[in-house]
Amino acid sequence: MTGQAAGRAAGRHVAFDWGGVFTIGTFDGRSTGNVAERSGVAVERVRESYFRHVRQLEVGAWTLPQFWETLQAEAGINLPYADFEALYLGSIHDNAPMYATLAALPPGVRVGLLSNNYPVVSDHLRRDPRFGRFDALVFSNEIGHKKPAPEAFARLEEAMGVGAAQVAFVDDVQENIDAAQAAGFHGLLYHHDHHAEFEERLRAWLAG
Repeated sequence: MTGQAAGRAAGRHVAFDWGGVFTIGTFDGRSTGNVAERSGVAVERVRESYFRHVRQLEVGAWTLPQFWETLQAEAGINLPYADFEALYLGSIHDNAPMYATLAALPPGVRVGLLSNNYPVVSDHLRRDPRFGRFDALVFSNEIGHKKPAPEAFARLEEAMGVGAAQVAFVDDVQENIDAAQAAGFHGLLYHHDHHAEFEERLRAWLAG
């Protein structure tokens, strides 16, 4: 670590989940709803297959086209892959206040992301200019482990380049907060309806 990097690493830092934190609502719920609406197949049928197999995406065992091929066959969907991919990426509903919070973080604060995510979606996020503020991007589909597994948090700590005790982890799921705290991180549970209170808690953590 260079002297400049070591100086940056001093103090306190923050890492975030993506879905439910940088998005409003659940990506999976919106994407399956959009597929059902476009294809004319009952949403319950789409979701039954989707959620049975989505872990294969989350741990990088399947590509998105493989996942879609299975989903099509099981749910009886007649829709080209290209249309599905566009629907999938179009199902992201940004949480604008969190992106504003991200941009306003002091330059000395290291920023990480640990997300249970999917092929193609993770690539799409990496291309987003707003993600240039992150120092570390850890996606489950690229490391083969998803939250709340301790291996996922170990990879986040490694990618952050600082000890877990120096990092607040922000997530909208209590189980993941519990796992983060067990791994030594400071947990901050988030809900977009209480963003102002969250900013106060994050500010207090970073100042501490």
